[in-house]
Amino acid sequence: MITVVVCVQLSAAFGYWAVMSQLVVHLRAGVGLLAGTIALVLGLRVAVQYALFLPLGALVDQIGPRRAGILACGLRAVAFGLLGGVGDVRALLGTALLIAVGGALLHPAAQSLLAGLPPARRSRGFAVHVVSGQVAAVVGPPAGLVLLGGGFGFLAAVAAAAWTVAALLFALLPRAGIAGPGGPGGGRGAGGLVRGVVDVVRDRSFLRFCVVVAPTTLLATQAVTVVPLSVEGPGPATLFFCASAVATAGVQPFVAGRGERPWVLRGGLSCAGASYLFLAALPHAGDGRTVALVAAAVLTGLGTGLVDPGAFQTIVRCAPEGRVGVYNGLARFLAGAVAFVGGLAVGELFEAGAAAVAMAGLAALGFLSAAVHRHPRVPRRGEGRCRESRPGPGGGRRRPAPPKAAGRIGARRDSR
Repeated sequence: MITVVVCVQLSAAFGYWAVMSQLVVHLRAGVGLLAGTIALVLGLRVAVQYALFLPLGALVDQIGPRRAGILACGLRAVAFGLLGGVGDVRALLGTALLIAVGGALLHPAAQSLLAGLPPARRSRGFAVHVVSGQVAAVVGPPAGLVLLGGGFGFLAAVAAAAWTVAALLFALLPRAGIAGPGGPGGGRGAGGLVRGVVDVVRDRSFLRFCVVVAPTTLLATQAVTVVPLSVEGPGPATLFFCASAVATAGVQPFVAGRGERPWVLRGGLSCAGASYLFLAALPHAGDGRTVALVAAAVLTGLGTGLVDPGAFQTIVRCAPEGRVGVYNGLARFLAGAVAFVGGLAVGELFEAGAAAVAMAGLAALGFLSAAVHRHPRVPRRGEGRCRESRPGPGGGRRRPAPPKAAGRIGARRDSR
């Protein structure tokens, strides 16, 4: 199963990054859209996708990740194919919505599959999943640059074919036994879907965790908009995306198995924030622009490489059986809301000639989130919800006493 998920990630990530790394330049130079309009469209796509993560994450728990994955990749294959012929804002918005729906189904589906692995294989499986995505992200931008020689329509057609391959790979998974930790097929109906959403929203400790780490998506996605608008031509932007992907993949062997530790998320948020300080310094870097750009890319990659496994392990360990999709959905839903509002603000600031202010604000947001982050404590067997781990004497972690009905101290529900 890991092999199929990795191949899906390779194909899908290649199709995504080959187009997205060239999209802003195409929309600006080829279609003639303003920077603010581009930021609005891309921000809306992110907002819709992340708004749908909560209901569609619950849906993935019901229908199972195999069917959800086939549907997600099929939708994105159609969307990327249409993207090649977009010539106005209305068509672009429609295509962006299709991409959003596909993404809102894809990520909970893939993570539900990985969450169903035994704990010993789960960390390694997620690390390989991340590395394979970053390998495709490294290959995707330069490949997209080459394919752009045949026109943006040709590039979009190749990306659509890659998403079609990903859908076929999902179809290779067996029908039974892969519905995620909740069991095959999820068949709890609409009532179960609503109940899953209500339960995760009532989990106050996990909700606080989601609020604190919500800026992670804004910090990651704004690089896609900010970098092409801050450099000249597609070459420097391609260098940025490739260096960022290498850094994300390179940190995975170190962070695998450590994702549940609080410093992982804190470090990731801090790195993501610091990257914007280097991007803000680009206009003043002179001959050191390339060095500053690569430094920003490495910090962005380290941020993603630390945040992704940290958030994944927290979600999997806090979610009850059969609820990984909806717990993942809540985290991404709140992240999308922050990304949409922040993206609009960044676009307006760029239009007003205040790019440095926008990037300083992004940096401050990353540092603030890292400072206030408190890692939720893994629930023990018999505990219904995630609880926070609070500092104990001497700066260590004080563990709340287990309930009397619980089993022996330290028992954890790692296996799903």
